[in-house]
Amino acid sequence: METMNKTAITIEAIVNAPVKKVWMYWAEPQHIINWAFASDEWHAPYADNELREGGNFKTTMAAKDESMRFDFEGVYTAVKAHELIKYTILDGRKVSISFTDNGSTTHIIETFEAEDTFPAEVQQTGWQAILDNFKKYVESN
Repeated sequence: METMNKTAITIEAIVNAPVKKVWMYWAEPQHIINWAFASDEWHAPYADNELREGGNFKTTMAAKDESMRFDFEGVYTAVKAHELIKYTILDGRKVSISFTDNGSTTHIIETFEAEDTFPAEVQQTGWQAILDNFKKYVESN
């Protein structure tokens, strides 16, 4: 069996909110649908999230003009409340997200394995845009 090394891409943000709020907004479907997309031309019409080790998640991301849509889904492999989330996307790629509590701010560092279709820079830009959208959503609520 051939093993291929995946390129790891890291993005980050400092959210001006305590980790308890950040965690809640990251985890609850009623919040996920408000931030899980990279641009204003897209939205997330559906989210389901069972944030526990072995739990599943699924978020539908769709173009508002209905030209494209896909489900982003996977299984959680590790969850440490307010600190760490690890999961495997259905295509087998791994993701790790750390949340560092700095009192009134939370530092999020997200590392994911790149897929082979798009250049790493494009993937980094897209994932960072989603994280930036999350930051904006949390800070405005």
